[in-house]
Amino acid sequence: MNEQHQNERARIREAIDRLLTGQATVSNGSLTVVALAAEAGVHRMALLKRHADLKNEFYERIRTETAQVPEAEKRLRNDVSKLKERVANLTTQNGELKDQATHLALAGAVLADRLRTAEQAGRLPDNVVCFPKP
Repeated sequence: MNEQHQNERARIREAIDRLLTGQATVSNGSLTVVALAAEAGVHRMALLKRHADLKNEFYERIRTETAQVPEAEKRLRNDVSKLKERVANLTTQNGELKDQATHLALAGAVLADRLRTAEQAGRLPDNVVCFPKP
């Protein structure tokens, strides 16, 4: 690793310590990657791509030292719970629609059978017109 890379890593580690102790100097002090990047003076994508291990270390230290869940994880957990609820609702709706389709198919079959029986007996209702047979 070159010296610039080592310098970035040192600044990130110092920024992690400042954020975890609540002594942020540049950022808003939130426990997020964006605040960490701002506090360390590095681009967020550099932190995510070149220093992913430090990002993971930051999140692990948030869990162990502050007994908090990182903001990104909170958002993801919230999204997952909403999506699970939506899947459950859609599964219920799907079951209801399948039941309705079955009932409609049965009703159609009953009506077709009644029509065939009435046609054979020669007593069709006045409002029914049968298609001519080919």
